[in-house]
Amino acid sequence: MKFVTSRSEALDKLNQFIENDISNYNNKRNFDFGVANRSNVSCLSPYITHRLINEYETAKLVLKKYPFQKVDKFIQEIFWRIYWKGWLELRPKVWTDFIEDLKIIKEDENYLKATNGETNIECFNDWVNELKNFNYLHNHTRMLFASIWIFTLGLPWQKGAEFFLKHLYDGDSASNTLSWRWVAGIQTKGKNYLAQSWNISKFTNNKYKEVKLNETALPIIDKREYKISPVQINKNENLNDHLIVFENEMHNDIHEQKRYKKIYFVLLGNENRLVNLSSKVIDFKRNIIKTKLNDIQHEAEILDGNGLTNFTKDFKSFDVLYPSIGENFSLLKRLVKTNNLNINFITRKEDEFCWKFSNKGYFNFKSNIPKILSTFKLN
Repeated sequence: MKFVTSRSEALDKLNQFIENDISNYNNKRNFDFGVANRSNVSCLSPYITHRLINEYETAKLVLKKYPFQKVDKFIQEIFWRIYWKGWLELRPKVWTDFIEDLKIIKEDENYLKATNGETNIECFNDWVNELKNFNYLHNHTRMLFASIWIFTLGLPWQKGAEFFLKHLYDGDSASNTLSWRWVAGIQTKGKNYLAQSWNISKFTNNKYKEVKLNETALPIIDKREYKISPVQINKNENLNDHLIVFENEMHNDIHEQKRYKKIYFVLLGNENRLVNLSSKVIDFKRNIIKTKLNDIQHEAEILDGNGLTNFTKDFKSFDVLYPSIGENFSLLKRLVKTNNLNINFITRKEDEFCWKFSNKGYFNFKSNIPKILSTFKLN
């Protein structure tokens, strides 16, 4: 399983999936046939997470070839990512609380056994090794993994979410954090997701049988409530000379790059991160940026977190492709406060339109997908 780092290659992967494999997605998407056979799923999430390709153009290309009814499950999965991102935008304290929780949770012997793949659960150990070796797990397997982590191994969901962020090429602050909360039973309070032996056996094509699990565990209790706060994205009228682009917002179709004197691509190292990433994930992100630098005809430079900090000492006003709630935005907030910055965030109109439907559960969001598709002429 090989992942690419350029937009053109990512588009090729998308088009190959549309032409050859998407017709099997609705019926086969929940099966994990192993790393050698991923044709039943798209494996596009690392590219969408970094927005080498974005959710909206993905939906448009799919719907150009197939009617919605034939690919509805795939379109819904694409929009889950947008929903999660919007949900977190409306409740940013969920992210800051997650980070604060991590600071006080200790890594005990059971945690170390789990993260080293040394438990008495064969499938879980195999998935740990697969995650570390390939930096990807099938989406259904991620749910099973998280359920075993929380309810059978009895480990904190926060440390599981951190473990995924550390190793996944498609690690995303919103999708990852909120999916782990959902499995735990605190995203939809009182409703947890329990892995069951028959489920694992069926959807791994009988690779794993009679897995000993806690199949009656109660949901995790977290009494914290999160009220919706309006999305506030600072925008100003200044014409800035410099553009900041973080590695998770690499799309190039919502602004005129030519008007900037210089574009700065930012990749935070672990010294500036709240959750440390594996060297393989850092390298994947770095290669995405390097490929981008080769593709654009513009003066550009790569900055790490310290480089960005130094940049903000010299330039107080600049444009930023809005990176959404997470690591990159957290650093920006600290720099704004420290250096009195006047940032102009550039957002995607589709995102802002969709996020307002993330105020409730996904069922409400899903009911608005036809409106989203028609508004932006995606179908």
